[in-house]
Amino acid sequence: MKTFGKIYMGIIFAVMYLPLLVMVLFSFNESNSTAKFTGFSLHWYEEMLRDSAAMDALKNTLILAVVSTIIATVLGTLAAVGIFGMRNKWFKTGVLSVSNVPMMNPDIVTGVSLMLLFAFVGRMLGAVESLGFATILIAHVTFSLPYVVLNVLPKLMQTDPHLAEAAQDLGSTPVQAFFRVVLPSISSGVVSGALMAFTLSIDDFVISHYTSGSFTTLPLLIYTMTKKRVTPEMYAVCSCIFISVLVLLLIMNLSQVRQAKKAAQVSVLGKK
Repeated sequence: MKTFGKIYMGIIFAVMYLPLLVMVLFSFNESNSTAKFTGFSLHWYEEMLRDSAAMDALKNTLILAVVSTIIATVLGTLAAVGIFGMRNKWFKTGVLSVSNVPMMNPDIVTGVSLMLLFAFVGRMLGAVESLGFATILIAHVTFSLPYVVLNVLPKLMQTDPHLAEAAQDLGSTPVQAFFRVVLPSISSGVVSGALMAFTLSIDDFVISHYTSGSFTTLPLLIYTMTKKRVTPEMYAVCSCIFISVLVLLLIMNLSQVRQAKKAAQVSVLGKK
């Protein structure tokens, strides 16, 4: 059974990562062929840096991802704390269910509904152009929020509920107790939620397509290229993003392992 399990996991990882590895491989291809690797070259990475449209789209994507991640992480963490503190079980369940709707809803439904809302509000305000950076930012924050909440809530449940009370007994205000005691104990969940929001924002196409207006992100640029042919420098751009996200995840996982080891050591010393 162990051998079968290893083979099964190998197949799963191959299905998930083989397309990405092929993309990274062909980003170093000497020619522009997508079927034959003719030799190793950094030509397409040089072309990537020279392509102003790709660089502008990448800059827009990163700015959007960073800003939406910061907003979603702050709001999601506060929402998780508020939900955790609710005493009414039925009301708490209802709020959790409502907060999960953007995550469970199909992207095309979310995108179309947000587009209609922004167009309606823009028409009421007399705006010349209803869609732009502000609308796509609101859209990205909307679909990222539930993921932050779902990452922070379990950490709050694992935290001793009396820590904040103890900090307040020692002279801290409720806000000081949160930042000095509660936030450090749930920091791993906050970081996990932020990374998930960041990767979702970079990856999103459907919702961005309906709410972006003239604001162009990398997925939207690649989509316009698929009508003709995706140029090889796009492989280089996507490879850079994939490697960056992979490095971030490795750093996060290593830091969590170190924190777990330190916590285990502290608990052992406390028992002694």
